[in-house]
Amino acid sequence: MARAYLSRVAEPYPAALAALVDQVGPVEAAERVRAGGVSSSVASQTSARRAEERAHEDLERIAKVGGRFVIPEDDEWPRWPFVALGMAAQRCGGEPLALWVRGPHDLTEASEKAVAVVGSRAASGYGEHVAGEFAFGLAQAGVTVVSGAAYGIDGAAHRGALGGGGLTVAVLACGVDFAYPAGHQGLLAKISREGLIVSEYPPGVTPARHRFLTRNRLIAALGGGTVVVEAGRRSGAKNTAAITLALGRPLMVVPGPVTSASSAGCHELLRDGQAVSVSSVAEIVESVGRFGDDLAIEPAEKDSALGAPQGEAMRVYEAMGKRSGVSDEVVSVESGVPLERVRALLPELELAGLALRVDGGWQKLEVR
Repeated sequence: MARAYLSRVAEPYPAALAALVDQVGPVEAAERVRAGGVSSSVASQTSARRAEERAHEDLERIAKVGGRFVIPEDDEWPRWPFVALGMAAQRCGGEPLALWVRGPHDLTEASEKAVAVVGSRAASGYGEHVAGEFAFGLAQAGVTVVSGAAYGIDGAAHRGALGGGGLTVAVLACGVDFAYPAGHQGLLAKISREGLIVSEYPPGVTPARHRFLTRNRLIAALGGGTVVVEAGRRSGAKNTAAITLALGRPLMVVPGPVTSASSAGCHELLRDGQAVSVSSVAEIVESVGRFGDDLAIEPAEKDSALGAPQGEAMRVYEAMGKRSGVSDEVVSVESGVPLERVRALLPELELAGLALRVDGGWQKLEVR
């Protein structure tokens, strides 16, 4: 009840309120907000709405549409995907206070192996085709497709995943009982039956421009990596791409025609060295998948190449010491991979049996 109250009282992402909740817990924080006994920074985020006592009403409304209220104290809360949000809170906004959810699947299980697929609303036929085909293939590979339910690339990604018989998650910039855009009412209804619809905003909250930018961090966090299919130079998809990089997650882009303005943002990300190019489902799965299990190689080759890291992972692997451990900072300098990305890759290499944590840092284990 406390988190339902706070969910409506403050506009996401309320950094000062989140810090108060971390310090005293949601119940005490809610009581202080109601009474006005909070710091000026918290008051600035809550004073306009602190009299909005609508928790009971909001919970009834979500129940009427077959939804539920998920909070960090629940088993369904996607803790691991949101860890990175907490670490990068100053750059992209932190972990949500709570989530409003519709759909029959468990959110934690849905985000265990997931990819965000985003792009321009004014997508070309090429972009929508690629997004749909990739999402279809990802779904058949058992990968959840996360997107924002907008026109263009987002809609094509959701449809492709549903067509592939897989799971898709739509993250909204409004209440989950609100069909936006209106032209996707049927699509959202299907996602609510076969996938998941997620939002930080209570039922009845309408979309606003700033809310789309805020929700982008949840799209990036729920995906193990982000694929930008088409994006103009000023596209909202580039905001999701920037958040993906801040979270230390793989950023992938689909190259397009050099004459296409819809792909200009993708080509800019490639030229700046911020993203890698992908041209198949196998390459996407390899970028976000488990080492040794999801390599983009033919089945006949898989036995001989099993376990070999690729891309940034290979650079990190090669930078580790052979006979003694080296620190993650040294690995970053030697490999040229950003430190936050190194710290994300090293534990994965350890799980894959390719790295060993020792007293001096990290030691390389030879690929067999």
